Amino acid sequence: MSGNIEVFNLSAYTTPEIIEHRNKEWVEYGSDNNYFNYLIDRFTKSATNNAIITGIAKMIYGKGLSATNSSRKPEAYAKMLTLFRKNDLRRFAMDRKLLGMAAFQLTYDKGEVVKVSHFPMETLRAEKCNKDGEIEAWYYHPDWINKKPSEEPTRIAAFGFGKGKNELYVLKPYVSGYYYYSPVDYQGALPYSVLEEEIGDYLINDTINGFSGTKVVNFNNGVPDEEKREQIKRDVLNKLTGTKGEKVIIAFNANAESKTSVEDLPLNDAPDHYAYLSEECVKKLIVGHRVTSPMLIGLRDGGNSLGNNADEIRTATLLFDNVVINSYQEEITDVIDEILAINNISLNTYFKTLEPLEFVDTDGLNKEAAEEETGVKMSAEYDLTEDGEEISDEWELIDERPVDYEKEADFDKVLMAKVPSSNPNGKSEQDTNLFKVRYKYAPNKTDSEGESREFCKKMVSANKVYRKEDIIAAGDKPVNKGWGLSGADTYSIWLYKGGGGCHHFWMRQTYLKKNNKKIGVNEAKRMINALPPDERERLPINEKEVAQRPVDMPNKAFVNK
Repeated sequence: MSGNIEVFNLSAYTTPEIIEHRNKEWVEYGSDNNYFNYLIDRFTKSATNNAIITGIAKMIYGKGLSATNSSRKPEAYAKMLTLFRKNDLRRFAMDRKLLGMAAFQLTYDKGEVVKVSHFPMETLRAEKCNKDGEIEAWYYHPDWINKKPSEEPTRIAAFGFGKGKNELYVLKPYVSGYYYYSPVDYQGALPYSVLEEEIGDYLINDTINGFSGTKVVNFNNGVPDEEKREQIKRDVLNKLTGTKGEKVIIAFNANAESKTSVEDLPLNDAPDHYAYLSEECVKKLIVGHRVTSPMLIGLRDGGNSLGNNADEIRTATLLFDNVVINSYQEEITDVIDEILAINNISLNTYFKTLEPLEFVDTDGLNKEAAEEETGVKMSAEYDLTEDGEEISDEWELIDERPVDYEKEADFDKVLMAKVPSSNPNGKSEQDTNLFKVRYKYAPNKTDSEGESREFCKKMVSANKVYRKEDIIAAGDKPVNKGWGLSGADTYSIWLYKGGGGCHHFWMRQTYLKKNNKKIGVNEAKRMINALPPDERERLPINEKEVAQRPVDMPNKAFVNK
């Protein structure tokens, strides 16, 4: 009877094949030239594989692209953010994790990159390398599996071979034995993704069709010819199991007296068996993706623990970030830096972290190193003092007064209208070629009513002055962590200085350039002092907090909960 038994097995796992054809300029990826889509199927059909890949891709991008020297190079930083848009970076990170590779399309104008766009990696195939072993171009087609023989894919030059026209920058990490394409780093776990899919399909068919356990279908009315057996086989599968049903044995028996029968091959521990297989799939996929703890993807493994839950998450996060996430981020920032270099832009780029700051070890690191490690702008007391300046001898202080937000603008009009302005350096919107307007953290002593907090000490000891723009911008940085609304790390330093109960305020200082030929020191001082008191009183006053110490504000500037 063995020759009359048909056995249908689970889908077989396949490894990628890289195929060169003599009559094609491109190199195929996979036996059917569709391996990228095979990986996409494993992503969409396996719940665990989907969750891990999605989670890692989000961690790679974090909260977006930044640079540790953004405050010192604001124009370069702005150009970088214009080139590398959020959605393009998110898609690039997803392709790198899911497909093992990722691509940007670069658009040039007069030798500069003017646009960087994500390009779907699954639509690309590598051109055969030149005599020097270089890939000069990639071929594009939206659907390689359904490409007609008459259709010619589009050739797009690779990075460095476009001669000032559109190029593709393809991130292809080195893997020994692979030249044209890089396999995914979870390659060894793919069989378990397939197994998880098959288990899901089995259980769905079991529920829908009521066809549980392994079955034997006996046809006891004789053995038909081979063509008839094949037809019966297809009918049974379509009716009973669907195209992806469980293992079925079909037997043809020469017993005309018996009816067709369906018998179970009993699997007494079926629930435990499939629970074991499901758990094994999850474990192997976690190992394959190098996830340091199941808790990072929302699972709790009671058998393995790194301590209590908080300790485990912290340890796992640190390890996962250092071993896995950082390596992905460095690959992508290297690509970004290389593209920016074309436009003569040099920035220390990094991705802002998605992880809690307290889970990142910064001991022994300087500010920029800590910022790069954590992906978070580090304490702004450093940022702000670094943005400050010491006034040189070529400038003389001609006026000093507390900041009054709305009066300031009118004060500028009165003073600057009397003097020709050119704003040559563009350092501050309030500066001219003759006047420099800066702000000092005041008073310069620790208040006698109590010990100053660390932020205020550093601001006072720095003994620097600041542009208005820098102070306002500091409100978007964690300058004085924990003193914002509900313990937030950011708040308006311009309005609330060192936070609730602070005894400091901003002192405005106006400097005149010495030895200029347009106005003397005494004349400038006379112009300032000539403002009539009644005129000053008529000036609109909004946001009085700017001129006040927080300790003098209602509730000492603490939120009245």
